[in-house]
Amino acid sequence: MSNSLSKATKAIEVIRPDVRAMHAYHVQDAAGFIKLDAMENPFTLPAELQVELGQRLGAVALNRYPGTRINDLHAALHRHAQVPDGYSIVLGNGSDELISLLSLACAQPGATVLAPLPGFVMYEMSAKLQGLNFVGVPLTADFELDTAAMVAAVRQHRPAITYIAYPNNPTANLWDDDAIQAIVDAVAQEGCGFVVMDEAYQPFASQSYLGRLPKSPHVLLMRTLSKFGLAGVRLGYLIGPQALVAEFDKARPPYNVSVLNAEAALFALEHEAEFTRQAQVIKAERERVQAALATMPGVKSYPSQANMILVRVPDAAAVFTGLKERGILIKNVAGMHGLLAHCVRLTVGLPSENDALIAALQSTLNSIPT
Repeated sequence: MSNSLSKATKAIEVIRPDVRAMHAYHVQDAAGFIKLDAMENPFTLPAELQVELGQRLGAVALNRYPGTRINDLHAALHRHAQVPDGYSIVLGNGSDELISLLSLACAQPGATVLAPLPGFVMYEMSAKLQGLNFVGVPLTADFELDTAAMVAAVRQHRPAITYIAYPNNPTANLWDDDAIQAIVDAVAQEGCGFVVMDEAYQPFASQSYLGRLPKSPHVLLMRTLSKFGLAGVRLGYLIGPQALVAEFDKARPPYNVSVLNAEAALFALEHEAEFTRQAQVIKAERERVQAALATMPGVKSYPSQANMILVRVPDAAAVFTGLKERGILIKNVAGMHGLLAHCVRLTVGLPSENDALIAALQSTLNSIPT
């Protein structure tokens, strides 16, 4: 072993053992594929809006740190999200950064993060990276909240942060209102922390927790513009009581939202009608894909309020490989949790992409030995 390599190997030992034992977040190479693996909005901007946005971005002062334009973005998001009086927002470089900020702000000795499983992987990853305990509570067999188990976990572990994704990822469903309220009430009764309602997929859902926020001041609402149609812009926002949000804002790095991201987000919010139109098409396509899945023997699709569909198939690995061979990239989630055995996750794409998916899935299923 060379001396430089030996030194590098020795230097690695200063990195926390739990970090070294982790796996990095993996992004599949989608070049040449119909990309239906990451819950992205499949629409690009209309040509005329592309030109207009290009002119806007070309005029941005890239030589300056983000300034008061960020205040304009705050105001636009307040209007867009209809933020209640007495509430404010903190911006993040996607929801991922907001989850990290929450963990960082609450990283006291013995602090715990609680979430149902299977769920968004970043809740657990961010908690552990900040040295917090993580407690996962399994969903029921039909992917509903196990209310009794969640309430019992709140009482036992008194979590600083309780995450409730609404809709959930990767199961795509909304939770029962009474189940959510029981968990919210349990956290309030314990006086141990706050609940984060993660509404990343709100553009495709029939319900939101927003109207109930003023009744539960320990509940925060987290959203992102990724599913709105700006996954590449990386912009998330957290809504909560002003005093509470001000504390989390202290943990936010300065200038965490770039001038280009801010201008692109402002532009999108000014053209909200176009993105609303896109969401309506995606929701209609979701139902069309669901109807096609219902005709396929051996396939069970689950109700969705997001832009993805969880599907149980006879052989998840074979379906993933078969679709990839046919030019379509999806997500094999069978190994994420025991409840997801034989499951894959399909993103709802453009009508033509969904046509290709339906045909390729049927062909793949026909080729799998029974």
